[in-house]
Amino acid sequence: MKIGLGLPVDDPALLLTWARRADAGPFSTLGLLDRLVHDNPEPLVTLAALAGATSRIRLQTEVLLAPLHRTALLAKQSATLDLVSGGRFTLGVGVGGRADDCLAAGVDLRRRGRRLDEQMTLLRRVWSGEPYGDGVGPIGPAPATPGGPEVLFGGFAPAALERVGRFGDGFLGAALPPAGMAGLFRDVEAVWRRHERPGRPRLVAQANVALGPRGTVDDARRNLRAYYGFTGRADHIADGLLTEPEAIREAVDAFLGIGADEVMLYCWSSDVGQTDRLAELLF
Repeated sequence: MKIGLGLPVDDPALLLTWARRADAGPFSTLGLLDRLVHDNPEPLVTLAALAGATSRIRLQTEVLLAPLHRTALLAKQSATLDLVSGGRFTLGVGVGGRADDCLAAGVDLRRRGRRLDEQMTLLRRVWSGEPYGDGVGPIGPAPATPGGPEVLFGGFAPAALERVGRFGDGFLGAALPPAGMAGLFRDVEAVWRRHERPGRPRLVAQANVALGPRGTVDDARRNLRAYYGFTGRADHIADGLLTEPEAIREAVDAFLGIGADEVMLYCWSSDVGQTDRLAELLF
């Protein structure tokens, strides 16, 4: 059973402590979200620091908003992170939906999906050691993982699922309960077969959790509302936070039951004691 932890972003100074505790415990992956116009730490820089503080656990963007990033630099950064972590890096990718993020990055909100498709072609080219383009040679270093780090796509639209078949290694599903996620998982598997990809896609599910005293839960709900305020559904998302041990156990079992290879428990409060509570609850 693979259970990962999504890292809280309200106190970046504590993330090294989170990483060391998770690495010493039974967890499989540490995930970190991406936003530009927000007070979260930059994920690639932060995960590089966490790579140096850990030795076993995987490191994952959950998800990196790739259209906000310059493609050549992203190729170099992600290959470097995969290399210095010893091949422990997973690039979770999505398009995002915040107009202010796109404005700050100078990216056309309406073209972000097409931009991501273009980026993935170039990223795969760079990671394989080929020249970047006309008049531009290869961009190193070579990643530790042949062909580049594992790539998971997040999202709900058909285009997001299609990218799994075209460019990805799997799918990262969030914001849906197991019953709703099951349909997305089956759709991803159908896309995979249609593209005649060998094997099967890796399927990862994410659930929002807070396990601890009242203050921990209140902090998590406040941070969820701040992060998802732009959706108009922030209260609904915060109300869906899993806070009871039995509810968390049932969700993990249900996600595994629909075929999830890993379940990421996203912790929205910086209370680092949650690493021990969740380990005791689930393992």
